[in-house]
Amino acid sequence: MSITVVILTYNEALHIERAIRSVQFPALATKIYVVDSFSRDGTQELARSLGAEVVEHAFTTQSQQFQWALDTLPIETEWILRLDADEIIYEDLALEILQKTQHTSPSVGGFTLNRRHIFFDKWIRHGGRYPLRLLRLWRTGHGRVEDRWMDEHVVLTHGSVEDLSGRFEDRNLNDLSYFIGKHNAYASREALEQLATKYGLRDASEQHTQMSNQARVKRFIKERFYNRLPYPLTSTAYFVFRIVLQFGFLDGSRGLIYHFLQGFWYRFLVGAKVYEIESVLRSMPSTELQIVRLQEYASEFAK
Repeated sequence: MSITVVILTYNEALHIERAIRSVQFPALATKIYVVDSFSRDGTQELARSLGAEVVEHAFTTQSQQFQWALDTLPIETEWILRLDADEIIYEDLALEILQKTQHTSPSVGGFTLNRRHIFFDKWIRHGGRYPLRLLRLWRTGHGRVEDRWMDEHVVLTHGSVEDLSGRFEDRNLNDLSYFIGKHNAYASREALEQLATKYGLRDASEQHTQMSNQARVKRFIKERFYNRLPYPLTSTAYFVFRIVLQFGFLDGSRGLIYHFLQGFWYRFLVGAKVYEIESVLRSMPSTELQIVRLQEYASEFAK
């Protein structure tokens, strides 16, 4: 087989061994690269001890970090698999990947994986969180990562997409405070992403590439409708939609915590941050100065 696995890390000692071992059996990965942003918790040493090659590179955004890896690493395999440090490939999916990549048509450029989200040791099965299809496996040279602050996807430059069904999990072992802090940072990135689109800083060519159908539909709804309505209304409506119409209440008490934080609080926080930044931009006398200030804000956030 001929698959290179690329994992981005920063202080992921809690997860990195589990992630690496999940692609070592049954002999899924030909090569494993860990692209690390100067971890201080032993992540690099753990990764090397398990046979991964560790490369250091300063972090700006998730999309730019991964695209740097694609542009720089000497990847010689036919396929590339993107894996987050807190994700797990289970044996049934590994075997499915091996079988599909060996026997698929040359016209197929990539595969989506169907990710389960685990929160407080519970699989969040409802509220629109499953099935969640992500394009994570593609032919070398056939894919790239969108240059976005948030919600970046791997997109294909050519070739069709097929789906895999094996078990694939996001199972982060950190506590609730970590979850809240991470989503606070995500909210800043998503606020910047919304404003970049609104102020014409987003490359329109990003819309003409192949990603999963699910991701494309969600992107369309978010940009054409959701982001254009008042955020107190949309965040509330979205939470009710997830809990009631998408049966989020069936996920129980742990699911309620997750759906409230990720489906209401996070969406409300994004809207509040957009409001805060735009309050500053509206005080500026010209569109040109607004764009300059927005670019400065993005640069400050990246430091």
